[in-house]
Amino acid sequence: MRSDHHSLGVRGSRCFRVFPLFRGSTDLLWLGGYASPAVATWLLCAFVLVSWASCSQAASAPDAFEQANQLYERGRFGEAAAAYETLVRANTTSPALFFNLGNAYFKAGHVGRALVNYRRAEELAPRDPDIRANLQFARNSVPGANLRPVNRWVRWLPRLTLNEATLVTAVALWVWLGLLTLRQLRPATRQPLRALTHLAGLLTLLLVAFAAANWHLRRAVLTAIVVVPEATAHYGPLDESPSAFSVRDGLELEVADTKGDWVQVTDATRRVGWLKREQAALFPVAANPARSR
Repeated sequence: MRSDHHSLGVRGSRCFRVFPLFRGSTDLLWLGGYASPAVATWLLCAFVLVSWASCSQAASAPDAFEQANQLYERGRFGEAAAAYETLVRANTTSPALFFNLGNAYFKAGHVGRALVNYRRAEELAPRDPDIRANLQFARNSVPGANLRPVNRWVRWLPRLTLNEATLVTAVALWVWLGLLTLRQLRPATRQPLRALTHLAGLLTLLLVAFAAANWHLRRAVLTAIVVVPEATAHYGPLDESPSAFSVRDGLELEVADTKGDWVQVTDATRRVGWLKREQAALFPVAANPARSR
């Protein structure tokens, strides 16, 4: 495990990019192959104004990100977390943003919220070694038993994002369909391409199963990450229900059911209780949460 100082460093604004609204003047609308000078002038002005507004708004994100990074470097972790959260509320999405937000929360002593954001970063960049290291580092800091280890085959599913798994499956499907079409259009290729077509079909089916399992793991199987210093799990989804057990900040629990503002959870020792939704963040099981101690 890498040291605390190294693994909890922030990432810079190079992870943000500014994309132009149009590729060039050829993207302007032309009517009947030409435009009058007045129309062309109006379109050009509109293009300049919209592009300026778009670039100004996009450029503000790296500036705010760098300001948050500076707060972190000065040791003002709570303020840095608030600054990163402002970017998140503005619909800014980036593995670096969630990674740094997780670091700020961890340094501020909010392990549960750190885990939430490391998990968000991992969903966007599941193979990033720094994100995976920090996620495991934060998990190891949580006292008490965490979730049970998952099957080693399941552990490999989230190495691809849902978009990546879907893209790979789509490519394999189109290759298979292309081979089937070629064999129909050119009968002479049926026998030479028979084995390759069968192999492509089998590979496509396997990738469909992989993509479906990936989706199920990320969207259907839920965990609850405790985000308050301490919470009490009740036997029922009511404040008046007797207390079942207590959980601490950062503990990851299996979600069995939800009802209104309550979540039914199961801990590593198979105890079952109900937590208020505000006390935990729900997440797909995207990695093995076993303790490495």
